[in-house]
Amino acid sequence: MHIAFGTDDETDVTRQIVDDLGARGHEVLRVDCGGQWADVGRAVAEAVTSQRAAAGVVCCWTGTGVAMAANRVAGARAALCTDAATAEGARRWNDANILALSLRLTTPAVASEMLDAFLSTPADPAEIGNIASLDR
Repeated sequence: MHIAFGTDDETDVTRQIVDDLGARGHEVLRVDCGGQWADVGRAVAEAVTSQRAAAGVVCCWTGTGVAMAANRVAGARAALCTDAATAEGARRWNDANILALSLRLTTPAVASEMLDAFLSTPADPAEIGNIASLDR
């Protein structure tokens, strides 16, 4: 699966996420926006909504900025998550297609747990109608 990845800062967490995605057999589409979180969020969302990637992962210091920027793109559903249970719920109940992470709060181990949950959880078909009303 192609996964779009973008961050406004290179850290141990971001390097681990890219390595982890590759080790899981995913092809990582790196989005380089020169360190601007708003551009990162938008570019990853555009890669996902144009179907160049099946899902996306975005990171910034709080995770809030990249999530907000991604969600401005029609069809993008970025969820800021801090743990695996939230990432699982974002996929299951909200059909999130972009996982947003805080570089301040996320450890490499927690990032790996969230990737597991996010990438292995299908959306609940009963919720799809609710989700469609969110798309602009």
